[in-house]
Amino acid sequence: MSLTALYTAAGARLDATGHLADFGDATAELATLASAPVLAPLPQYALIRFSGEDSEAFLNGQLSSDVRTVGATDAQYSSYSTPKGRMQASFLIVRDSEDYLLQIASELQPTVQKRLAMFILRSKTRASETDWVALGVAGPGAAQVVQVAAGGLPDAAMQVWHGTDVKVIALDGARYQLLARGDAIARVWQALVDAGARPVGPAVWTLTEIRAGSPWITQATYEEFVPQMANLELVGGVSFKKGCYPGQEIVARTQYLGKLKRRALRFHVATQAAAGQDVYSAEMNGQASGKVMLAAPAPQGGTEVLAVVQTASLAQGLHLGGIDGPLLSPLSLPYSLDAEPA
Repeated sequence: MSLTALYTAAGARLDATGHLADFGDATAELATLASAPVLAPLPQYALIRFSGEDSEAFLNGQLSSDVRTVGATDAQYSSYSTPKGRMQASFLIVRDSEDYLLQIASELQPTVQKRLAMFILRSKTRASETDWVALGVAGPGAAQVVQVAAGGLPDAAMQVWHGTDVKVIALDGARYQLLARGDAIARVWQALVDAGARPVGPAVWTLTEIRAGSPWITQATYEEFVPQMANLELVGGVSFKKGCYPGQEIVARTQYLGKLKRRALRFHVATQAAAGQDVYSAEMNGQASGKVMLAAPAPQGGTEVLAVVQTASLAQGLHLGGIDGPLLSPLSLPYSLDAEPA
């Protein structure tokens, strides 16, 4: 059974472009997140597999995190940047035996996989697609649902539990990602539903990513941010102790030559918003003060966003799309912007 057929049989609705939208009532699905476990397909992500004895060394020389520290039960955020330090992609890295799986925004996967492969040269590693499919479980009771359906749980956030045909990644915010092989996805999906998880559209999971302050780069923000602007070092995605990688000099200079002027902050805005939209403030003389990184519908209406903005603009107020646009109301993040790098 195809993924589309599996989700359609569970009540999924597709949007005008043929992409998964929701499971019948998008508003109710957002409300359910606060009261019950939800189960979201995650077509917004894809996976790149790196295989071969030089994979660790190759990735460590290309990505912002210290890939050498990713053990069998570890998960790690990371990024890939231009020589000028601008992120072309962000990743969630886990191990599959000796291989590395890099989760990336699906719309960026072909471009970034091809670009990384260009630099393999004589390294004994190979980049390829995978047959693993991602699902997300969040909300009250998520841990119990995953335990029953998968048969195990990681011990802590950013840890991985490996089953026979499923991997469970514990994320901050009591959230879980499950990776299942293509031929096992139907069984895992049904087991999660039978354990009490309610199917919801991918936008509900994006809302949990925003609330967790997760630094996902998409096509709309390709090459827009230095890693620290997206708070990547605060969630363990940047190492300042390892060797060189593309953009390393800029990333290090950003870290050590004064306070960061731009940060990813969470807001609510009483209108629709989308990744890539500019944010404005009165004191910027018509120049954008920042840009929306992630956006998802909010349960109370409007949109929650994670936006990279000039922190000095907060006192003047931030507006979506123009200085006279809708006001962005600040919301909290689960980590401190003054914290030491994870």
